[in-house]
Amino acid sequence: MRISYDEMKTQLKNILVKKGFDEKRAEESAKNFADSSLDGVYSHGYQRFPRVIEYIEKGYIDINAKPEKISGFGAAERWDGHLGMGNLNAKMAMDRAVELAGQHGIGLVAMANTNHWMRGGAYGWQAAEKDCIGICWTNTCPNMPAWGAVDGRIGNNPFVLAVPERNGNHVVVDTAMAQYSYGKLSVCRQNGTMLPFPGGYDEEGNLTCDPAAIEKTRRVIPIGYWKGSGLSVVLDLIGGVLTLGRTVTKVGKECESEYGLTQVFIAIRPELLNQDPDKAQEILEETLKDIQDSVPAEEGRAVRYPGQGTVKRRQENLKEGIPVNEEIWKKICTL
Repeated sequence: MRISYDEMKTQLKNILVKKGFDEKRAEESAKNFADSSLDGVYSHGYQRFPRVIEYIEKGYIDINAKPEKISGFGAAERWDGHLGMGNLNAKMAMDRAVELAGQHGIGLVAMANTNHWMRGGAYGWQAAEKDCIGICWTNTCPNMPAWGAVDGRIGNNPFVLAVPERNGNHVVVDTAMAQYSYGKLSVCRQNGTMLPFPGGYDEEGNLTCDPAAIEKTRRVIPIGYWKGSGLSVVLDLIGGVLTLGRTVTKVGKECESEYGLTQVFIAIRPELLNQDPDKAQEILEETLKDIQDSVPAEEGRAVRYPGQGTVKRRQENLKEGIPVNEEIWKKICTL
C-alpha cells in the first residue's frame, strides 16, 4: 500500500490541528514526519506518529510550548525546550545554530527539557541545505546496557554528522549508539524479517538476529561494543554539562517515559574558514568517487557513501507514493 506525500502530510497536519496545534506549527511538524517517510525512514516518520499523539494525550508533550533562550555567549547558546514538540524544537535549534554560524563561522545550541526529535538525520540535512556542516545528537531513556552489563543504564543516543555537497547530494550519517535503533527493530518485526547482523541478546543470553527477541530483553548491542558504549556515555554527559538538563540517568529516574531529553546542535560554515568553496567541492568529489570505486564484496552491489541512497528513495517515493504498513496507516486515519 502506498500513500502520496501530500496525502500523508495533509492527514498528519489535520490530526495535529485537531489536537490543538495552530496551522503553521501543525504544517511544520507534519512535514517533518512526511519528509522522513519520503526518505525511507519509516520507523521515525509516520510509524512514530501514533506514539507522539499518545504522548500529547498523556501530557508529556506541551503542544503550546516554545523553546526559550536561557543564556548565551558568542557562538554558543543554552535553551530550554519546555517539553514542546520535539521535531519543532529541534528544527528551531538547528536553524538558530545555522544563524549563529553565519555570524561566527560556528554555532552551537544546547537544549534541555525537550522531546524526541523523531528522525535525527533531518537536522543534518537541514544544516547541509544551508551549506553548513551539521553535527547534532540527543540522549534517550535508559534503553541499552553499558558494555559488560545486563540492565539498561545508558541510551542509544542518536548521533548525526552532515557535510554539504554543492548539488544537493549531501553526505549524512545518522546513527544510534546501538547496532539497531528500536524503531528499526520494530519495523523488522512488523515485516517478519530477521536482522542482517546480530543486534542484541535473547533471553538465554545468546546473540540473535531476531528483532522480537531483542525487544523483549532490551539488551541491544552498542556499536563497536565497548566503543559505542563509551561514546554513548560521553555524548550524554556533554549534553548534560552544557545544558544542566537531564542525563539518561535522570530521564530514567524522573520521567515516566522518554521525554524531557537533552540535545546539542552544531553548525559550521566551512567557507568562512577556507574561503575557497571550489577547492572544498573538489576534495569532496574526489573522496566520494574513490569510495564508490571500491571493489564490492558482493558482485553487482554498489558501494555507497552515507546518505547516497536517501536521494534515490526520496525520488522513488515521491513518484510512486510512500509505502506504508496498512494496519498502522488505518490506525493513524482513526486518530
